[in-house]
Amino acid sequence: MREVAIAGVAMTDFGVSEKTCIEMFCEAACEALENSNLEPRDIDALFLGNCLGDFEEGQAHMASHVHTALGLPIGSPAWRFENACATATVAVRQAALLVGSGVYDVVLAGGTERVSAMETPLATRTFAMASHSGYSVPTGITFPGVFAMAAHMYAYKYNMDLGMLQEDMAHVSVKNHFHAAMNPKAQFQKEISVDKVLKSFMVADPLHFLDCCPFSDGASVVVVASKQKALQMTDKPIYIIGTGQAAGGPVINNPDMTRIKTREVSVAQAYKEAGVQPSEIDLCELHDCFTIAEILAIEGLGFYDFGKGHNAAKNGETRLGSKKTIINPSGGLKAKGHPIGATGAAQVTEIVEQLRGLSGKRQVEGAKIGLVDTLGGEFGTVCNLILRSHP
Repeated sequence: MREVAIAGVAMTDFGVSEKTCIEMFCEAACEALENSNLEPRDIDALFLGNCLGDFEEGQAHMASHVHTALGLPIGSPAWRFENACATATVAVRQAALLVGSGVYDVVLAGGTERVSAMETPLATRTFAMASHSGYSVPTGITFPGVFAMAAHMYAYKYNMDLGMLQEDMAHVSVKNHFHAAMNPKAQFQKEISVDKVLKSFMVADPLHFLDCCPFSDGASVVVVASKQKALQMTDKPIYIIGTGQAAGGPVINNPDMTRIKTREVSVAQAYKEAGVQPSEIDLCELHDCFTIAEILAIEGLGFYDFGKGHNAAKNGETRLGSKKTIINPSGGLKAKGHPIGATGAAQVTEIVEQLRGLSGKRQVEGAKIGLVDTLGGEFGTVCNLILRSHP
């Protein structure tokens, strides 16, 4: 396999947009191309992530239309990827694998989503389609319900008072809003308090409203290239040194919700390929769709022993300025926003900019290695990428 690097990245503002999915992707793609000193004719293939375009805008077969709007060569094929919230991460990983194997030299990969075009009931219904329609939907299980059950199970398994766990989860939300307040593209650029989280209304016991990520619009795009090509585009290529992906099916296949086996298998693949240990990761953009999800992730990724990560945010260990792995300096899904088809590429964008030292007030000092972690569905897909600032 050839060495693979990221030359350019870009993302739109996250939040509510009047632009279509195609327009948002093209906006980010044009910026990523400009950042890579490329023209559309230089792209060998397009990997576009989108989950709900047919419901959002009545637009299926989106990759082909983006391809034409960008003016890519007819001979450069276009694919649409769909892996629930892990969609764009999978697209970037597939681009890395095909570039590494020599099939392509330069691939444009990323995702786009416009959830605000749907009213809340339809958005909620379409999100639930990523769960199992035969097992989960008839029993009334929703994604907040899944992670609420995980929180109850976590408290029971580790003999914790549920109120104490709620407070620890609230600190996760506070920390991510603190980071997002320094991110000009985040959906919520305002700090909040633990008290505000705990007094927000209950969504699925024990998860409050401010324990949950929002519906979001946005797009993000990554230019994936061979090392040789990337060095022609930028003097700061960021190398993809490890990847992993695993599939786990519906939540009934993972009865112990405190340990997401798909994540453990996927990240083990990435660590092995990269030749690094969890202790060597300087920062991580992980899947905090709910605050309990961040706690489960920092344990599953090996940053903390199982049952020991719940108070990491409360202790300031995952916040900017800590000597440990910094978690979600972008603000994460919780505060940066979560346009599901674009989330993974936005996580990559944050890591790339951090490793280049371009993150301003939220810069992780001395960052050299970063990890991307994205979960799709009811633990059904996890995809991980490890990035480094030098080969």
